[in-house]
Order: sequence, then structure tokens, then C-alpha cells
Amino acid sequence: MKDLEREIYELECRHISPDVRISQEKLAEVLDDEFYEFGSSGGIILRSEYDGDHPLSPDHMELSDFKMHQLGEEAVLTTYRIENKTTGRNTIRSSVWKKRPNGWKLFFHQGTVSAV
Repeated sequence: MKDLEREIYELECRHISPDVRISQEKLAEVLDDEFYEFGSSGGIILRSEYDGDHPLSPDHMELSDFKMHQLGEEAVLTTYRIENKTTGRNTIRSSVWKKRPNGWKLFFHQGTVSAV
């Protein structure tokens, strides 16, 4: 894995880790100010919704089939699969990360429920 790919992979792993999912402060370190998400539930979630009482479940998730596609010097697209070990649900995920003055931030995320 190249350096940038390793860095983004580690950020994706951080994004799904239980301790980040339940912490408003830690999640704020990952999410871009302009973040939005098309959730696996079918809803659209905006960055501002994570500023209040919007806790995520501290589920144990396993990431696989990770791929990174560079979109330019300051943006990358990632695609991967998640097996939620807590719920047994599988999803296909994609994220867009943007390079900001304070590091790479998660700009967009999508989760789609998958049979496998």
C-alpha cells in the first residue's frame, strides 16, 4: 500500500471504530465541515446533525476489499465493504476525502445494504 493509501485506509478504519462513533469530539476530528451522507437506512445526514445528540451505535465493524481512487491532488474516493459483526448486516461503502489545511477530512459517505 502506498503512503497516501495507507493514511486514508487508517482514517476509514478510525471513522468506523466504536470509540469514534460514540464521541462527538472524535467524530468532529474526522468529518469535514461540509460533510453529508447517504445512509444505509436511506436517509440523508448532514454534518450539523452530528453536532447535537446524534450518537452512532458502537458496533464492531470489519472493513474489507478497500480500494482508493485518487480524484486529484486534494481529493480521493474510497470503496470498500463492511461486515457489521454486531448486527450481522453487510454494506458496500464509498467515501470522498478532501485534503484540508488540518489534514484529510471525510467530505461524503454512502452506505448501501448488501446481501454479502
